[in-house]
Amino acid sequence: MILLIMKIVNSSEGYGLLAKLFHWITFILLIAQIPFGFYLVELEFSGRRIDLENIHILIGISIFYFVLLRLIWKLFNPSPKTEHKFFKGQALIAKTNHFLLYVSIFAITISGVLKKLYMGEKLNFFMFQYAFENTNFGLADSFYIVHIYANYLLIVLVSLHILAVIVHHIFFKDKILKRII
Repeated sequence: MILLIMKIVNSSEGYGLLAKLFHWITFILLIAQIPFGFYLVELEFSGRRIDLENIHILIGISIFYFVLLRLIWKLFNPSPKTEHKFFKGQALIAKTNHFLLYVSIFAITISGVLKKLYMGEKLNFFMFQYAFENTNFGLADSFYIVHIYANYLLIVLVSLHILAVIVHHIFFKDKILKRII
């Protein structure tokens, strides 16, 4: 029983099973969701587009919930300690990137939801449905712009994150990648 708990929670050497699942499920959903969103932008308005948008929204809300659960888990289960001393700014860069990853994911989800609600649509949040009484197309357009730019920011941040992992694995030969796999 103790061995099972130790594998679920983080240790000083690596991330536990739950942290790994939060990380990789979120990553896989984001990698699917971003091109899916770009595909939707190119579609003409139709019943098929509405159906695909509903799937896009459900995936987006799922990502939001996964990230929220991940942050709650992180509060009670700190990350493993790093084994190497890097240049002073490196830890700050890593923490800033992680922080901005979370901010961009929340900005994407919240702006997407608000765009849809201000367009007068009803959204399904798994546990409940919600709609605004009044529409405001100007605000809907503003939230759509936030949604687009936050996605571009997310693409840059994820790319930097992946590049940093590759650099650490190849050049520093540390075990950063092994800790999360």
